[in-house]
Amino acid sequence: MSLEQAKKACGSGYMYLATVYSQHPQGIHIAFEDAARAAAWFIERGVTIFCPIAHTHPIAIHGDIDPKDHSIWIPLDKPFMRLAEGLIVLKMPGWEKSVGIKIEIEEFEKQKKPIYYFDWPLS
Repeated sequence: MSLEQAKKACGSGYMYLATVYSQHPQGIHIAFEDAARAAAWFIERGVTIFCPIAHTHPIAIHGDIDPKDHSIWIPLDKPFMRLAEGLIVLKMPGWEKSVGIKIEIEEFEKQKKPIYYFDWPLS
């Protein structure tokens, strides 16, 4: 999957960026930092991104909400999935074990929206 394809796919909308969180081998705080770096990488290259980890980790931490409670975060993320043009899955260590990424992939498959996989680290 190329960056140009992802950029073209988002059109005038945005792409949903799935990254590892609870399965990140260095913990959720590093997962957040990696997600923010990845989102910035795509933004700098003209891909409009919504990244749930980069956008909601600070809310969970500073709002004293359980950051790993899927019953809170998946319903919050579903409208963003529904409105996104497609899904970008970042293949960070642990991504294949991630319950959240599995749910996100299933949701985009159900909607028949494109799914793009990128290796980590991005270059």
